[in-house]
Amino acid sequence: MDFLVKNKTYTAQRVFCIGRNYVAHIEELGNEMPGSPVIFMKPATSLVPHTQKAIPYPEFSKNLHFETELVVLIGKEGVPADEADAKNFIAGLAVGLDLTMRDVQDDLREKGLSWEISKAFDQSAPIGEFTAFDPSGDLKSLKFSGSINGELRQNGDSGLMIFPITRLIKELSKFWKLLPGDLIFTGTPAGVGPLQHGDTIEITAPQGKSYSWDIS
Repeated sequence: MDFLVKNKTYTAQRVFCIGRNYVAHIEELGNEMPGSPVIFMKPATSLVPHTQKAIPYPEFSKNLHFETELVVLIGKEGVPADEADAKNFIAGLAVGLDLTMRDVQDDLREKGLSWEISKAFDQSAPIGEFTAFDPSGDLKSLKFSGSINGELRQNGDSGLMIFPITRLIKELSKFWKLLPGDLIFTGTPAGVGPLQHGDTIEITAPQGKSYSWDIS
């Protein structure tokens, strides 16, 4: 998938995702507080453009959950010198969804197995348009939200992240040299829940623009 930001096209590379980055969400799922960012990945085939109006309910799950997240687009190759420098690697910001097969995830966890399947299936990462980011801009008070059938379910605020965006970028760069087109789903706030066939999910970016998909 390609993204156009300031007349420059970025092709999606790796999709990095962060788990357990909001205290209230950790508490609602009964998870342990992490000492460092919880990192997992999705393939590029997980991405769903905002122009696609329907998302199929995965046939191998009976408990599909929505998780609304702020998404960062990396704009240049390299490794930031420090967290301050990490801001210079951001090309744009968007809002997206980390769709999760919660029943599959719980079953795999109980067996002590990797739960990647529950997160990284095809069409599990719907995403809105990216807005260009200026390195002088603020990353600490970005608001975003998610609604189901017109009912507000999630209110996100980047200021409540356990690990701020610049910390996430620096942490990722310890293990992977950053590439233009890399995406970072930065974690979800409290309020996650199940989706049903026929539901409409709408997510709103910090800039106020909204995107919606029907669950088919």
